[in-house]
Amino acid sequence: MSEKTEMPTDLALLGALALLWGASYTFIKIGVETIPPVTFIAARTLIAGAILLSVIRWRGLAMPADAATWRRFAFQACLNSVVPFTLIAAAERSVDAGLATILNATSPIFTFLLTALITRHEPVTVRKLVGVGAGIVGICLIIGTEALGGLGRQMWAQLAIVVATISYAGAAIFGRGFKGLDPMIPAAGSMLCGAVMLVPLSLIVDRPWTLAPSVASILALLGLSVFSTALAFVIYFRLIHTLGSVGTTSQAYLRVPIGVGIGAVFLGESLGPAAWVGMGFVVAGVAAMTIPSRRAEAIPGKA
Repeated sequence: MSEKTEMPTDLALLGALALLWGASYTFIKIGVETIPPVTFIAARTLIAGAILLSVIRWRGLAMPADAATWRRFAFQACLNSVVPFTLIAAAERSVDAGLATILNATSPIFTFLLTALITRHEPVTVRKLVGVGAGIVGICLIIGTEALGGLGRQMWAQLAIVVATISYAGAAIFGRGFKGLDPMIPAAGSMLCGAVMLVPLSLIVDRPWTLAPSVASILALLGLSVFSTALAFVIYFRLIHTLGSVGTTSQAYLRVPIGVGIGAVFLGESLGPAAWVGMGFVVAGVAAMTIPSRRAEAIPGKA
């Protein structure tokens, strides 16, 4: 299949990924109301990993048997699930889902910065530098309002989301190294490794057998695990291979209005004036960095 034939499919998958991940913040907000963050994310990775492993076996594929590949899966799990999932889940106990969506949407900015500093496979252009500047201004506008009122709980939660976003950026770059594998295999491997790390921690810290989660939290966990994790990560690893790391993270600017809208409809959330302005800067910055120029459109796999 040629690159021109694949491009419409990849763009449709990019939109689907934005929807799935945009909804995830509302799922998390509902889930952590009655399920502690570590246990919630442990269950998320375990359910998603089990689903992916079942589908892989149904397709007649086999997981790698060598220790080196599983070490890479474990490292990817730390970057793409264990650290960011847990930080975001903990943060959403005090931060609205819409605000978490906006802050986490800056992943292309950090992906670009990391590629420019470390891998250097992404060309540095004036437009992208402007995009970085706009995104950073947006973050400062959102978090800065909290800083003016002192180092409150919500500010630390917002900073945790920014740290999670940097972790996602590292995962997008490292995920390029799984090109020789079917997209489902690194998705399943990283989820299972994440579960191996988090389930014992959950048993020690939260004693989940003593919890009494609500029906809404359980349904949110299932929706998050099946759709926003298992299905989303299959799409994610497919796009990492076809669109590249920065191209794949471009769904972030689509994810912002989707995530904010879902939070408004289902949770009754609303943004303050500074958050609206900050969102505008973030969306503009991410779009400037990820929408391909006319010359680059002929090379959709470049990242």
